[in-house]
Amino acid sequence: MKIMKIRYILILSFLFLMGTGSIHAQIETDVVDDTEVTAEEGDDEEEDAADEDSQDDGELVFPEAMGDYLDSLMTLYMTKTYLTPESDCQTAPEDPVLTKEQYIDRLYRMPTIIEMPWNEVVQTCIERYTQKSRRQVSYLLGACNFYMPFFEEALEAYQLPLELKYLPIVESALNPQATSHAGAAGLWQFMSSAAKTYNLEINSLVDERRNIVKSSWAAARYLRDLYRLFNDWNLAIAGYNCGPENINKAIHRAGGERDYWKICPFLPRETRGYVPAFIAANYVMTYYCDHNICPMQSQLPVKTDTVMLSRNVTFSQVASVMGLSIDMLRSLNPQYRRDIIPGATKPSALRLPVADAVRFIDLQDSIFVSTDGAFEKRLEVEIDQQLYAPKAKRSKGRRGRAAAKSGKSKSGGSKSVTVKRGDTLSSIAKRNGTTVANIKRLNGIKGNNIQAGKKLKVK
Repeated sequence: MKIMKIRYILILSFLFLMGTGSIHAQIETDVVDDTEVTAEEGDDEEEDAADEDSQDDGELVFPEAMGDYLDSLMTLYMTKTYLTPESDCQTAPEDPVLTKEQYIDRLYRMPTIIEMPWNEVVQTCIERYTQKSRRQVSYLLGACNFYMPFFEEALEAYQLPLELKYLPIVESALNPQATSHAGAAGLWQFMSSAAKTYNLEINSLVDERRNIVKSSWAAARYLRDLYRLFNDWNLAIAGYNCGPENINKAIHRAGGERDYWKICPFLPRETRGYVPAFIAANYVMTYYCDHNICPMQSQLPVKTDTVMLSRNVTFSQVASVMGLSIDMLRSLNPQYRRDIIPGATKPSALRLPVADAVRFIDLQDSIFVSTDGAFEKRLEVEIDQQLYAPKAKRSKGRRGRAAAKSGKSKSGGSKSVTVKRGDTLSSIAKRNGTTVANIKRLNGIKGNNIQAGKKLKVK
């Protein structure tokens, strides 16, 4: 029991340090640039923005993925290339009218662990999908054939409810290239700070927030941590959207209530619609047929495999030798930001359809020797040696010449100086790197009195 308490405290401390909205940029609050503000200042300003947002009683704010992201899904290469309308199924233009009781019954019968009740906000979100976005839902259903196996594998590994696989529909509309207004990226919409916390690499060439597999496993770990913190899936899902700090503040303001629906008035605006949108996504993915929505026929390369590369390779090298489309390579490998696989930095994976992965092994020598000049780094460069040669010492300036005239002279191994007004034996000795006793010995001086203008031997 003591070990479990310690573990719980560690999880709580970790999530608290991550701060409000550290994972996602879905919240309609002011975003603080952490390059301009210190960490403490940033947290304070973000919390203040969230506080003001939670007090706003405006209309329901839908997640970004229910708007622009849904439209952008239809412009993706994989969507345009691999998703086509079913020949024997036509999506009807209108959504059937259902009663409240029918919605309640259908939600109740869904095979889920997470509680998914009906209310007016949930129905509004359902109707957003089944009425306004019917065509986009068809594309979502087709894209699910490719993405869901990756999501399910990660969730199963952490023994999480499989209905969480529909969270990326609310987050990104299954668009791995989606980037929110505040910089959250990928299918699971990680912010860069949280991505690094969950070991997702981000640099000039790679952004693993867009890696289908790695981001799914990172999201599963984060959802697991949130559930351990709140012991309630609706609160954990809300925390995924706005950060655990905002959930804790809402619980406090609600007098200790730990029911998502009771703390809703104290949450940021978009989080009030986030859990309803998640419920609606589960509903429409389950009952799309009852709403006369036909899924797009998918010709996506459901079976893919990866080859590990230990050398730098560009997409154009692979495409030219293997006769593949660069857009296809980008779609299967969205984590590579510049179409460059930096295998020389560390072994890096290239995802390909299974048949092409086998062909890559056969053709890899040709691929490696081919070049397009896109990633040629010079290992050594010649320089003008004279430009960096040490400069010769300059001759003494006016001050040095004047000092020489005033009595600094070298004759063999001896040296004499002229006593100036205010000089003492001690100051002369210090200035010339000798001792008072040595000056007295060289000049036959018994006391400490010296005259200005007189020459003294110092060596």
